[in-house]
Amino acid sequence: MTTRTTAASSSQTPEWAEWEELAWSTLVDAMKQHKVGYKVLSRELEKFGIYESPGQLNRKVNRKKFSAAFLLACLEAIDPDGEG
Repeated sequence: MTTRTTAASSSQTPEWAEWEELAWSTLVDAMKQHKVGYKVLSRELEKFGIYESPGQLNRKVNRKKFSAAFLLACLEAIDPDGEG
């Protein structure tokens, strides 16, 4: 029998830890590469209708618990042309 995890419990299991770390490092590395801090990221996300303060972004990112949609929006905000 296969055990299914719910969205609420999935981020609390060890199976997700490696993926959460990869998502976190992907975002933080992109921010460093493009010299984008939380203040700039906050302003850039507003262009997509995402309103979070720099402090909120900092806490969300450093908890390492955020959605794939959030990661993709941040990556697009950091590097809209995808030039990497």
